[in-house]
Amino acid sequence: MILSRRTTLLLPLLLFMNRTAEAGARRLEVMSTNGCGCCVAWVKHLEAEGYTATVTNLPMADLVLKKMAAGLRPELYSCHTAMIDGYVIEGHVPVRDINQLLRDRPDAIGLTVPGMPTGSPGMGEPDPSNPYEVLLVRRDGTTDVFSRQPQAG
Repeated sequence: MILSRRTTLLLPLLLFMNRTAEAGARRLEVMSTNGCGCCVAWVKHLEAEGYTATVTNLPMADLVLKKMAAGLRPELYSCHTAMIDGYVIEGHVPVRDINQLLRDRPDAIGLTVPGMPTGSPGMGEPDPSNPYEVLLVRRDGTTDVFSRQPQAG
């Protein structure tokens, strides 16, 4: 196949734009309070899987306002809130579930792991004796179980 001069010139640009779009989808804005070690550990969990996070430390009152503005109810809160590609990621959500959310693109606010369950990413090693659920938060505020953790593999 012979490529035209225009195609030859545009191909590198198109490849660059595709890589840039993919990288953009793996960038999170994380909001937390200063000195929260489990939030730092969760960010490291994401970075180990190829995500890039920008962390902003906020006073607790401001962080709660961000959670409310995102459409989260208090019973869905955890210690940190992240934004990625139009979705909210609240708390210690495993990277596997974030990947699935971004692949499936459901009509939802995002995912949450309410509270801070032991064995969730950033909260110690996975603990089969302490299962927890990752919830999909719908736009009307209702939730559905997105996954049950810990998962094998």
